[in-house]
Amino acid sequence: MRLTLTALTFASLALAAPAMAQDATGDAAAGEKVFNKCQTCHVIADADGNVLGGRNAKTGPNLYGLPGRTAGTQADFNGYGDSLVALGATGFTWDEASFTEYVADPAKFLKTRLDDNGARTKMSFKLTNAKEKADVWAYIASLSPAMEPAAEGEAAPAATN
Repeated sequence: MRLTLTALTFASLALAAPAMAQDATGDAAAGEKVFNKCQTCHVIADADGNVLGGRNAKTGPNLYGLPGRTAGTQADFNGYGDSLVALGATGFTWDEASFTEYVADPAKFLKTRLDDNGARTKMSFKLTNAKEKADVWAYIASLSPAMEPAAEGEAAPAATN
């Protein structure tokens, strides 16, 4: 029994390794619990529609493939605010640092990044605890496809969704 549990543990770690190689500094298991705060609006569902995290909420975009995605471009979601779409038009892509800054204060983030005091967000929720922000990012990254490495001198391409 002990050998079986050890083998299963190593097998699960091996399967998770590609997704976790997205430089997430948080704890994905802890992030799953924190994601309960996000699932009212967001889901993490793969390309086949299988819900991997949260419930099938559609108020906010699907967060599957968020690491490396250009802001405001989730396929099949048309509820983005103009400011987030404008940010995406600059070529901005999500990484852990930008995600954790965004969820702390989405309006402030957009105003700063766009250098526009009139920038607005549709996301009213704020997640200010540093550990929780890192943990949620790790959870999202663990369920998302691994990003392809960038060629030297190029930005990393967004994961396909």
